[in-house]
Parts: sequence; C-alpha cells; structure tokens
Amino acid sequence: MSPIHVIGGGLAGSEAAWQIARAGVDVVLHEMRPERRTEAHVTGGLAELVCSNSFRSDDIEGNAVGLLHEEMRRAGSLVMRAADANKVPAGSALAVDREGFSRTVEAAIAAEPRIRIARGEVAGLPPEEWRNVVVATGPLTSPALAEAIGHLTGEASLAFFDAIAPIVHKESIDFSKAWFQSRYDKAGPGGDGADYINCPFEKPDYLAFVEALRTADTVPFKDWEKDTPYFEGCLPVEVMAARGPRTLAFGPMKPVGLTDPRTGRRPYAVVQLRQDNALGTLYNLVGFQTKMKHAEQLRVFRTVPGLERAEFARLGGIHRNTFLNSPKLLDASCRLKAQPRLRFAGQISGVEGYVESAAMGLLVGRFAAAEALGREAPPPPATTAFGALLRHITGGADAKTFQPMNVNFGLFPEIATPLKGRERKALLARRALADLDAWLSSDRATPPKPAAAA
Repeated sequence: MSPIHVIGGGLAGSEAAWQIARAGVDVVLHEMRPERRTEAHVTGGLAELVCSNSFRSDDIEGNAVGLLHEEMRRAGSLVMRAADANKVPAGSALAVDREGFSRTVEAAIAAEPRIRIARGEVAGLPPEEWRNVVVATGPLTSPALAEAIGHLTGEASLAFFDAIAPIVHKESIDFSKAWFQSRYDKAGPGGDGADYINCPFEKPDYLAFVEALRTADTVPFKDWEKDTPYFEGCLPVEVMAARGPRTLAFGPMKPVGLTDPRTGRRPYAVVQLRQDNALGTLYNLVGFQTKMKHAEQLRVFRTVPGLERAEFARLGGIHRNTFLNSPKLLDASCRLKAQPRLRFAGQISGVEGYVESAAMGLLVGRFAAAEALGREAPPPPATTAFGALLRHITGGADAKTFQPMNVNFGLFPEIATPLKGRERKALLARRALADLDAWLSSDRATPPKPAAAA
C-alpha cells in the first residue's frame, strides 16, 4: 500500500497524519519549514501557534467550540491531547504554553513509526504518483502551491488578513494599577478564577486611547493586498477603534464581570492579558491583534494603565491568509472536485480557528485512511460539531458569499424544544455527543468495501 502524503505540518496536517497512522496506514508528512520560512512563523516546529495561544472556551455544554474540544478528545485527537497536557490558566478558556504544545505534538509525530517527516517545500501540485494526498498548508500556503491550485480550480483563492497580538513580560507590568481576575471570577481549565491580568480605563483615558489607536501609523498594504478583507473574528484593534468610540468597550475591552480592587467598582473599559507560557512569565494582550508599526505599538500600548513600562517579548504583526471557496470546489469528503486525489484540511478549507482547523485535519485524515484501506467513510452526523463544520464548508454555505467560519451552534440542525439560551445549547451538546459516540462506534465496525469486479 502506498503511503498517504500530507502537505503541511501545522495543526491540521499534524492531526491528519496522526489519524492516518493510527488507522494503520503509512504517512509522509511534508513540512517546508525551516528550509522555507513564512511571514508569521518563528520556529520550524510542527503545530506552531502563530497568533493567539488560546483554544477558546472549554465549556462543553455552553459553547460550540467547547463541544468540539470534547468531540476531538473522544475521537483520539493528538492536538487536544497536547493542548490538555500544556494548558495554562485562562478562566473558562483552554489556553496553552505554545512552545510546550508544539514540542508535545512533534515528539508524538516523531515517535510514531508509520509517520515519516519530510522537510522541504512541495512547490506546485504534488507529483501524479501521489494518489492520496491531504493538503493542509493552512493560511500561509506557499505561493507556488497556491498558484497551482488556483490554475487547477479556475478559482482565484479568496484571502483575508489575520493579525497577531503582542506579548508582554509579566515582570514589567505595574500591579499597583493592574490586578488578576477572570470575568465573574469564573475558573477554567487549570485556573482559579483569577486568570487574567486586567488594566483598567476611566472614560477620558479610554477615549484618548481609542484616538491614539485610530491615528497611529500602520504598515501599508502591498498592491496585491489592498482589496483583501479582514476576517471579522480577528480584526486589528485599530480597525475596531475606527468603527466608533464605543466599539472596543463592547468588544475586547468590555469591563463586564470585573471589579477594580482600588475603587471597588467596574471600570469603564479594560485591557485583559492572558498567560502565554507555562512558566507564567509571558502574557498576551487579548484581542489586540494589530497592523501598527512597531514604534507606534510601543507608544500606544504603553499608555495602557499598568503597561507604562511594559517590555514586549513580541510585538504585533499581520499576515495574509488564503482559503478555498470550498462549497464550490470540494465534495462531501473534502476532495477537490477537479482532482479527487487531493483532499483539503484546515484553514485552507475555509474553517477559522485553531480547533476548527485541527478538527478538519482529524476528519480528512480519517477519510483518506478509509480510502486507502478500502473502507466506507461515512461523514459524522450533522448534529455533531464535526458534522456541522463539514457540512458548512462542503455545501451548507453559499459559495457566492463564502467566508471562513468558527464553529457555532447556528450551524447545527434545530432541536425541538421551547428552551432557549444555555439550556437549549446543553440539549444540542448532549445530542451531539450521543450521535458522535454512535458514529465512532459504527466507524470502527465498518468492514472493507467489496473489491470491484474484474
């Protein structure tokens, strides 16, 4: 049996390779780093996190991404195993030590005898002799491969910008102004209800801060970038500031559930920082992705109360993401209609977020392995988070207006209940997990397909 080739060693590619190997099929995992670097990656490690270190909510019954976490755990996800092993305090969210997370994934991949890691770029379309390929090159697909895919599909790749938040050394934060607290003192995985550092603003200082953001110098767009839209879920902070003076106060700077211990009341607005490494020495500015020039970032962010003398381990940046118009180009098992030997997984397939990308890697890896083994590969039920995501990108979304989407309960089929809010979400989650368990059991019991008649 020929090996399956997985192109891309990010979250989706690493997860796909792991699932394929666990199914008993050999894999060649191609990663171009460190031989060829990208605009956003720092290391050559597998599954490097280049933006936030958060996998978002871990609330299984109240949040769709928390449900997706649990579905992935039950399906034997390497990414979730590594995340759980490297979690850092983050309230009700699951955040990880990014370096430890990458090391854990790479160690598991390197120790798996069915996986061979091949360093170097796959420039252009894979060779014809590779009959079963998973393309998981993510938002930073190499130009040569992206161009080849564009020629093959006849579609110009859609694109949007994804911005990176700055990281601060904890020891440089002024705790005579800042304090530790999670919203409503809610504890999350590995946390104690005081997992975020909060820097408070009164109204005049907040309005001055917004104006500083709005007028700051930013890195200019290149000619080919000018018409590329931002993803709404990851807007640069200065773009949000330009939308109106209260936008940030109702967004990443909302003060709800927080009390300034110096005043005993809720501040007008707040900048929150979330732990970024296991040692607790680094914290990132939550929701503060930015395209500002580095000097401007230092000037503006040091006006935040408590960050006047902040030392930055990393300043913000921005990079271009590319993705397919998947509802038009992919079939129900994520094969490219124009060339079915190619499957697509991760952000390039039109999902948004670390967890969603890894989830698609898990599914596509299973689909590819089933094909290699001559087995049927039934898709997960649409009632699951897996199925809701898969259906969205392979036909549930309108191809004319398709944009990347985080998992959310709006993608799930309705459930007959008069309940609303959290109670309704809990019912959707329980239905999803029951249906997932049945799907996993039937998938393990699926016999090989009968051989075609000669």
